[in-house]
Amino acid sequence: MNKLAVIYWSGTGNTQAMAEAIAAGAKEAGTDVSLLTCEEVSDISAYDAVALGCPAMGAEELEDSEFLPMLEGIEPALPGKKVGLFGSYGWGDGEWMRTWEARCAEKGIALAAASVTANEAPDDDALAACRALGEALAK
Repeated sequence: MNKLAVIYWSGTGNTQAMAEAIAAGAKEAGTDVSLLTCEEVSDISAYDAVALGCPAMGAEELEDSEFLPMLEGIEPALPGKKVGLFGSYGWGDGEWMRTWEARCAEKGIALAAASVTANEAPDDDALAACRALGEALAK
């Protein structure tokens, strides 16, 4: 059975709701899922797949006091794993996600599915996309 870590940072609960939907989609597909906040993560070697979630902060960038240090710590272990990205934003046009996707590409991290973004709280379509991301990472 595949093992998936859904790792997220959430300030308002929007990205947490997305993480929970991803975990639900993966569980429905028969995967062993760990739902973790970024401060609970140190080693991801036991996981076949990783979903990473962070909202846009500041000038459309990743949260830098908790999420970014955790990401920098696990990035060397991500190439070769199935990886998916998700997060919410309240302004701008999602530039932070495009920047994050480019960062992954530069570090040899291949994304297993399209990233999922939500403007503010995730609506039904965004939650369905999150469940589909969970299913894609479970395969």
